[in-house]
Amino acid sequence: MVTKNKKPVSKWSAQVFKTLKDADIAQVSYVPDAGHADLISTCLADDHLKTTRLTTEEEGVALALGAWLGGERSVLLMQSSGVGNCINMLSVIQETRSPLLMLVTMRGEWGEFNPWQIPMGQGTAKALEDAGVIVYHVDEAGDLTETVYAASQIAFNAYRPAAVLIGQRVVGFKDWRKK
Repeated sequence: MVTKNKKPVSKWSAQVFKTLKDADIAQVSYVPDAGHADLISTCLADDHLKTTRLTTEEEGVALALGAWLGGERSVLLMQSSGVGNCINMLSVIQETRSPLLMLVTMRGEWGEFNPWQIPMGQGTAKALEDAGVIVYHVDEAGDLTETVYAASQIAFNAYRPAAVLIGQRVVGFKDWRKK
């Protein structure tokens, strides 16, 4: 799969995109993120998806609720550092018993170079779980597609928030020592 700019898309991004389409996702909201860059580009290139670039992650929670009330399924793409911004909004999802599917690229894990990413990266799963979100963590690209599909099933069939944390072993990390 290639995007409009003819750049090849990472294998896991292409597979996740297909899985989202198979789960009848109609809307994609995102905060720009290098870990999701290929997936975001692929979503933007699809004329059948509504994509919304967010200024902050909690807007995506509200957008997901609006999409659901309007009869559509959505997914929120973000980085682990943005999870803390969503905590208050997740109470709306809990109170309305509405589905929410989040794909979260992780920072602050394996090979992290930026010490400021570590506290939230280490606390992301617990913060989401404490807010009532069902959390799946994936460290192997081969497990990602099945996990995203399973999370979508729980979110949209049980009307629950679910998050797939995509580990740095899948996303990769930058080694700033290499030129």
